[in-house]
Amino acid sequence: MGKRGSRSQSQLLNTLTKKQKKHLRDFGEEHPFYDRVSRKEAKPQICQLSESSDTSDSESESESEPEQVSGYHKLLATLKNVSEEEEEDKEEEEEKKEEDNGSDVSVEEEMAAESTQSPDNVALSADPEGKEDGEGPPGTSQASSDEFTDAKHESLFSLETNFLEEESGDKSLKASQDPFLQHVNKELKEKEIQAVATNPKTTHELKWPILGQLVFSSKFQKLETFKPPKDIDLKSLHLQKPLESTWTKTNSKFLSGPQKSSNPFTPIQKELFLIMNSYRDLFYPERTALKNGEEIRHVYCLHVINHVLKANAQVLGNNSKRRSQKFGVGDDDDFRDQGLTRPKVLIVVPFREAALRVVQLFISLLEGDSKKKIIVSNKKRFQGEYGSDPEERPPNLKRPEDYEAVFVGNIDDHFRIGVAILQRSIRLYAPFYSSDILIASPLGLRTIIGGEGEKKRDFDFLSSIELLIIDQADIYLMQNWEHVLHLMNHMNLLPLDSHGVDFSRVRMWNLNNWSKYYRQTLLFGALQDAQINSVFNKYCVNMQGQVAVRNVPMTGSISHVLVQLPHVFQRMEAENLASVIDARFNFFVNKILPQYRDAVMSHTLIYIPSYFDFVRLRNYFKKEELNFTHICEYTQKSGVSRARHFFLQGEKQFLLFTERFHFYKRYTIKGIRNLIFYELPTYPHFYSEICNMLRATNRGEEATWTCTVLYSKYDAQRLAAVVGVERAAQMLQSKKNVHLFITGEK
Repeated sequence: MGKRGSRSQSQLLNTLTKKQKKHLRDFGEEHPFYDRVSRKEAKPQICQLSESSDTSDSESESESEPEQVSGYHKLLATLKNVSEEEEEDKEEEEEKKEEDNGSDVSVEEEMAAESTQSPDNVALSADPEGKEDGEGPPGTSQASSDEFTDAKHESLFSLETNFLEEESGDKSLKASQDPFLQHVNKELKEKEIQAVATNPKTTHELKWPILGQLVFSSKFQKLETFKPPKDIDLKSLHLQKPLESTWTKTNSKFLSGPQKSSNPFTPIQKELFLIMNSYRDLFYPERTALKNGEEIRHVYCLHVINHVLKANAQVLGNNSKRRSQKFGVGDDDDFRDQGLTRPKVLIVVPFREAALRVVQLFISLLEGDSKKKIIVSNKKRFQGEYGSDPEERPPNLKRPEDYEAVFVGNIDDHFRIGVAILQRSIRLYAPFYSSDILIASPLGLRTIIGGEGEKKRDFDFLSSIELLIIDQADIYLMQNWEHVLHLMNHMNLLPLDSHGVDFSRVRMWNLNNWSKYYRQTLLFGALQDAQINSVFNKYCVNMQGQVAVRNVPMTGSISHVLVQLPHVFQRMEAENLASVIDARFNFFVNKILPQYRDAVMSHTLIYIPSYFDFVRLRNYFKKEELNFTHICEYTQKSGVSRARHFFLQGEKQFLLFTERFHFYKRYTIKGIRNLIFYELPTYPHFYSEICNMLRATNRGEEATWTCTVLYSKYDAQRLAAVVGVERAAQMLQSKKNVHLFITGEK
């Protein structure tokens, strides 16, 4: 009625008596006594009405129009009711207009016309409120207003209001061999999802020429493995334009001679990209800042841009199809090409310098050697906030090479930024819900995700992440590993708000909350560690399977010790992994520390990897009133200077020294005569670095130097990295405490 009034309905009103009209006004429906029974038997349809609707026209509509109407249209029809007073005033006017025009438009046809006129782009607004072009605050609810700005570029980078410019861009997506399409279009069954929880993980080992020993695993029934081909063709990789031409130039600094044209990948890049392009999860624990860090960054940035360009091209292509053709309601499944939120890729890096290099690679991959520069919004602001001033670094600071490679540029570890990519344009500082790629540090994500009970928190932007990259994972062990675990616990959860999404465009596996089975996780680090392995094994459940590089170290870092030093490895026993911490403390207090209480055993440095163990030992030393000092990552500069001076002069017998302080500062501690490794170091090369500190003050006391290391059977990976896999196996097989004397060579 009202706006939705039709000729058939007006004729029906003329046949009603005053009493019937009054009942219709008061109750919004005809009296049951006057119900007319249709000759046709229609199946009952359940239609959930909105709370605001107070009338129901389903019966009269079904009689006046013989066509079957979907429940979706009936639901829309209930939202168009007008007030009862307006109905009385407009009835006569509408009847006259309809008689003059002679139109015979049913309610269902009118609603269908309205649905076709509505825009296709209801999804993915720039902010949680769904406002665009500067209407309302451009930032999200979880961040300050100055973090997400630049609302004037909202329409330029909107996936809903843009269309594919070149037809050829969408044709490449139709290739049946395209791994992107094979992955996103693969449909899982409910039985397969339920079986994941009970299925045992099937594994298969393969040896590749460069990566070495690979372990393929999957909890799904079918496990597929493959070996890398000798030669690789760019066309077989299904790279989206313009990456086929821009990649060769971007990666040219790692290539030499005729290799540039024939194979634009280095050997390690080729094998890594083949795994990435198959959309399997990957754990590569041999990424180092000195050797192959930049090669790996280049290849995963190529994979990210390739994935985003294909996903956006699919959306824009479907926008063009929906604009040029008229499809019925039943054809909506053909255009399911999006997630519940727009962000598709999350790249976790430790410092702003790493984020700067990633964005620069994005620009290079989209621009290449083309004379036409791409549009990069907010580039100047980005360079100012993420760049660094070379003059800020002290000129006489001498540190190891690996330290210089890790702590280069801007090392701020609290940041997050959204990046939107559309064809040949990049938008930096895009609102999270208008971004394709999110680049952030664990701390930056932790402050935005929040915790239980916090009012301002948001993690809906993680709901539809299809590609998660955690680079330099070993550094997060030195920052705060809890932030990484907190992030993984909030990945691919159903969003609490719709954020303006068009549900007719959302893939079914997103709606079914199966996104984690489609998410690809790429994990890069510099070492094999139990905590990193745990994240990979627990949170990576990609249906394509997982690939982990499991090379064993044949020679340990002990071979780099340059001083004549006896290394005594003492084994402690623990019933289980949970009791290791207490077992180590009791073993140290009862067996090791009494040997060093004598004043003769002065100048003893105790290396402690865990801060919690450090606090426990510090409190014990205070309680026992031992002559000691300490240095940790929270010690001020003045306290560090005093502690180093007292230890060098022998005024303090013990020095408690944390691993995180050594990681961030790399100071050379002078005056060491006795070393105690409370636990094997996280980084294997730290063992040789600490041991080599003994020669910093060589006063002819080499004969009295000692080095004691505590270990258990749960330290197998760290032990193998220090002494080598063969010697570690021998030490772990022995059930008794082992005193192993190893003398380093000069």
